[in-house]
Amino acid sequence: MKTAIFLIIVLISGALAGFVHGTVNFAIVEPYLDQAIGIENQNLFASGEAEDTPQFWAEYEGYRIWQKSGQVLAGVILGTSIGALFGLVFAFARNVLPGNNDIKKALVLAGIMWFTMYLIPFLKYPANPPTVGDSETVVLRAILYLSFIAISGFGALGFYQLSKKFQNKKKIIPLVGYGLFISIAFFVMPENPDEITAPMNLVNEFRMMSVLGVTSFWISVGVFLGLFWNRLKPHQETTPSFN
Repeated sequence: MKTAIFLIIVLISGALAGFVHGTVNFAIVEPYLDQAIGIENQNLFASGEAEDTPQFWAEYEGYRIWQKSGQVLAGVILGTSIGALFGLVFAFARNVLPGNNDIKKALVLAGIMWFTMYLIPFLKYPANPPTVGDSETVVLRAILYLSFIAISGFGALGFYQLSKKFQNKKKIIPLVGYGLFISIAFFVMPENPDEITAPMNLVNEFRMMSVLGVTSFWISVGVFLGLFWNRLKPHQETTPSFN
């Protein structure tokens, strides 16, 4: 393994995928954030916690401009860190992943990680816009969500290791085992403690756009890593040819 080339591939792939994610979020998620925060502001005015004054709106607009301007940069930073994990897993699993080239292999792995580390946890703890959720439960909600990601991810890894002990016809057993395991975890884990008070159409549309945004990252990181890996071949000891 050419360590330097591997690190460059992994970091650039993650950063590019993060850029895609941040850009997609800016385009399709931010409008729903604006709506949700608008409802939150009206609730603040109604409760007397804030006053509907020019000063309030000036501070709010300044904060939202700063927040939106960092959307893509935050995506790049987050993408680089998750891309590093993805690259490490790909390096270890490449030889057993299905596909006749590295792009297909990387997309298969991206799909598996998207399903186990994002979709399954999302179904249990779906994303909510800012107007949903009590500030006092932020830490609890974060712990529950991250715990479920770990349960699903390590569970999938454990059943994959188990699948190596079975012959081809019996490899369905670990898949069924993971399904049962994650179903039990799904019902055992506590529910989201916060009541949804925002309009459900806004919440559902926000969740749908969030899924599209995160999915754009996993597709992108699979494509970018696969392309770079296919071209530069860091797993080979010989210098790649560019002819």
